[in-house]
Amino acid sequence: MNVIGANAGPRKDWNTATMLKSALEGAESVGAKTKLVHLYDYNYQGCTSCFSCKKRGNSCNGLCAVRDDLRELLEEVLENEVLLLGSPIYLDDVTGAMRSFLERLLFPSISYDEFGKSTFTRRVSCGLIFTMGCPEKAVASDHYDVLFENLVRLVGQLRGKTELVSANETYQFRDYSAMNAAMFDVEARAKRRTEQFPIDCRNAFEMGARLVAG
Repeated sequence: MNVIGANAGPRKDWNTATMLKSALEGAESVGAKTKLVHLYDYNYQGCTSCFSCKKRGNSCNGLCAVRDDLRELLEEVLENEVLLLGSPIYLDDVTGAMRSFLERLLFPSISYDEFGKSTFTRRVSCGLIFTMGCPEKAVASDHYDVLFENLVRLVGQLRGKTELVSANETYQFRDYSAMNAAMFDVEARAKRRTEQFPIDCRNAFEMGARLVAG
């Protein structure tokens, strides 16, 4: 089984990437072949509304028609069995890199003949990983739960199983003293990084293993 992990955060060695790597290790532990890509390395944009994928007699076969850095990756993702997506939460949403990636990946398989129906013919299971500064107790009041439910619904277009893990109150900076960030309890964040973040990574590991085994 082949698994791709796509990091939609700009850093390759911090919270989101670390959890994503843990999920890939979980997939590897049950025999999967894995690949990690960093979306910030690719030069691409979101859907351009060309509607090539909706024209009668088109030959897109569920693949975005735009030919840029993302083209080969999208093709590879749609041929694999499991997709792991990781994004930090910026400004109450996933990063622009993740949003543009999802537009390009999912829109071609959304039918305009039957509302909401997916034309995707295979099954790709998805694991979603989100990291954020938001405390767990504020997830509902800040409507992050609605955001996550919507993303689960969107990747459901791929017709596979979907799971989600998240990390809250993540350690954002290596040196808080260099930042204008007086609202944060630095000691509490450091303690959570030491005690809770390994548990978050373990949850990601177990998710990766379950999606492959399932």
